[in-house]
Amino acid sequence: MTRNILLATLLAASVFQANAATALNASGATFPAPLYLRWAADFHKANADTTVNYQGVGSGAGVKQFSDGITDFGASDVAMSDAEITKVSGNVLMLPATAGTIVLAYNIPGVQAGLKLSRDAYIGILLGTIKSWNDPIIAKDNSGITLPNLPVTVVARSDGSGTTAVFTAHLDAVSADFASKVGSGKSVTWPVGVAGKGNDGVTALIKQTPGAIGYVEFGYAENNKLTMAALQNKAGNFISPSIESGAATLASVNLPENLRAFITDPEGANDYPIATFTWLLVKKTYTDAAKAAAVKAFVNYGLTTGQAVAPELGYITLPANVVAKVQAALATVK
Repeated sequence: MTRNILLATLLAASVFQANAATALNASGATFPAPLYLRWAADFHKANADTTVNYQGVGSGAGVKQFSDGITDFGASDVAMSDAEITKVSGNVLMLPATAGTIVLAYNIPGVQAGLKLSRDAYIGILLGTIKSWNDPIIAKDNSGITLPNLPVTVVARSDGSGTTAVFTAHLDAVSADFASKVGSGKSVTWPVGVAGKGNDGVTALIKQTPGAIGYVEFGYAENNKLTMAALQNKAGNFISPSIESGAATLASVNLPENLRAFITDPEGANDYPIATFTWLLVKKTYTDAAKAAAVKAFVNYGLTTGQAVAPELGYITLPANVVAKVQAALATVK
C-alpha cells in the first residue's frame, strides 16, 4: 500500500512537472533568426522549464502563422497591416527586439574589397539597366579597381520577406523610377535576376554565382564571409556596412508610442542608408497564463541580457531609450 501511495505521489509529481514546463512556438523573419536562436538556447540554459522553438520562415509566413494561432509569438521586419491587425482582433503588440542593416553583398572575381556603389549604380543594377560589372556608371566611383566584363546577376528573395520590404522601401525613397517600375513590399516582381528562399538562400546563391549581387542582412553576409559594397547615402558619402554605421543611423530615431519607426533614407553624413528595427509580435492577452509569463520572460531576456550578444552576430544593440519603451509595453501583456 505504501509503495502504491509512493508511486501515485511520484506520478502526480511528474505530471505537475510536465505541466510546469512550457514550450513556446514562434516563427517569422529570417533577418534576426540567428540572434533569436541564440537567445532561445541561452534562455533555456537559465530557465530549464521553458523551451523556445523559433523557425525562420520569412516575415510574411510568420505574420500568417501568428494570425492563424499556430504560434505563440511571431517576428517580422515590417509592421502588420491594418487588415492583419483586424484579423487578430487587435490582440497584438509589435515590439522592437533588435536592429540591423541590409547590405548588398557581391561575388566579383578579382574584387575582394572596396567596391563603391552610387545610388545611380545600385538602382541601375536592380532595375537591370546596368548589365555588366565594368559599366561606366560603376567604374566612375571605383578608380583603382579592375572591374571585369562580367554579367551582373541580381539575387533576390523568393519568399514573402520583411528584408525585401525594408530594402524596397529604401529603393522607392531614392528612385522614382524604381517606385514606378517595381514598388515596395514583402514580395515584388524584380525585372532581372534569380531568387533564393530566406537570407540563407540568397547568401548561398551569391557565394556560388560569379558576378552575383544580392541583398541580405549584415550578419548573414559577415558570418558567411561575403564581400559587401559601400553604398552612397543621402549626404553623398559612401558608407561601408558595419555595426557602427548602422548604430549611427538608429541614434537619431525617435521611437513613437506605437513602437513603429521606419528609416527609409537617413540624412546623417555617417549614416548607413539601409538600417531597420525588427519586431516581435506578441499577444496583448493570452488565454494561457503560463505562456503569457514565459513570453514576457523570454522577450525581457532578449531586451536585457540578450542585447549583449547582438553585435557578435552582426546586429545592433538597441538604444537604452528604445529598450525602456519596449519594456513598458511588454509589461502590459497579460
